[in-house]
Amino acid sequence: MMNQAQATKLCEDNELAFFRADVCLGSPQSFTLEEKAAICDDMEATNKAIEDAIRKDFEALPPEFQGKLLDMLCASGCMTPEWWRETLFGPMPDSADELAGKEA
Repeated sequence: MMNQAQATKLCEDNELAFFRADVCLGSPQSFTLEEKAAICDDMEATNKAIEDAIRKDFEALPPEFQGKLLDMLCASGCMTPEWWRETLFGPMPDSADELAGKEA
C-alpha cells in the first residue's frame, strides 16, 4: 500500500501539472507548442499515476472491504459511480463477445 509521503508526492506533482496548465491558459502565447504538449503529457501522466495508485491500494484490500469501500465511494458524490468502477476495475466491455475475448 502507498504511504503518506508517496501519496503527498503524487498529489503535489498533479497540482503542479495543473498549475502549469492554468498559467499556460492565462498566457498561451508565452509557450511553444512543444511546451504545451509537455504540459498536457504531465497532466495525463500524473492523473494516471494517481489512478494506478488508487487501484493498487484498492486491490490490496480483502474482497469484503472492496465492496464496502466501492459502495461508500459511489455514494460520496465525489466523481460518478461509473468513474469509480472504471478507475478501480478498468473499463467494462461493451458486449458479451468482448468479455469472452471474441472479435466483434
